Amino acid sequence: MDTKAFRFEIKALGEDGTVEGYAAVFGNVDGGGDRLVPGAFRAGLAKAAAEGRSIPMLWQHDPDRPIGVWTELQEDDRGLKAAGQLILDVGQAREAHALMKAGALGGLSVGYRTVKAGNDGGVRQLEEVDLWEVSPVTFPMNRLARLTAVKAEGAEAELEKLRAGERLTEREFERLLKGSLGLSNSQAERAARVHLKGQGDPAGGADDEAAFWAAMAG
Repeated sequence: MDTKAFRFEIKALGEDGTVEGYAAVFGNVDGGGDRLVPGAFRAGLAKAAAEGRSIPMLWQHDPDRPIGVWTELQEDDRGLKAAGQLILDVGQAREAHALMKAGALGGLSVGYRTVKAGNDGGVRQLEEVDLWEVSPVTFPMNRLARLTAVKAEGAEAELEKLRAGERLTEREFERLLKGSLGLSNSQAERAARVHLKGQGDPAGGADDEAAFWAAMAG
């Protein structure tokens, strides 16, 4: 079984252990030199449904430490959208839930078997994969699949502005980072300054991204 990790955004994280986000995204090249293409999961998900096989939520890919179940997995234009339930009666699941709320977990990682792959300029194109599990992990390979909003006090207005395509002020961006991702004041301030400084300057995009993630890490 191969694995591929993505930095995630929580779309929703409930006190009851429900979680939503993206388990994978399409189009970009990850740290392993692979690119997932749209449709890669479709056949595998249909096969799992036909077999009555659910996709487990494991802790760091450890089959001996299941922490929940994925209740919904479907592709959209962006990637593999996931909704699941942490089983909070399990101690490791409670720990994962607390770490997600604090922003201490770095991403989600999919465990899969490659069924069909191509090559495009030295980049392996994953055209069809058989999905086996999705795990919260500490270190992601791909920064684009993130947890998109956390259900936290003080960030709802900022999230609505982002959904509407509006630009946030520096103060609003700080509130979003602190409320949604649990960052410290200094981490949020540094990340907000770097984020706003880089807007409107495509030529410096790569450097701005690296600086942003460094600021996020503190």
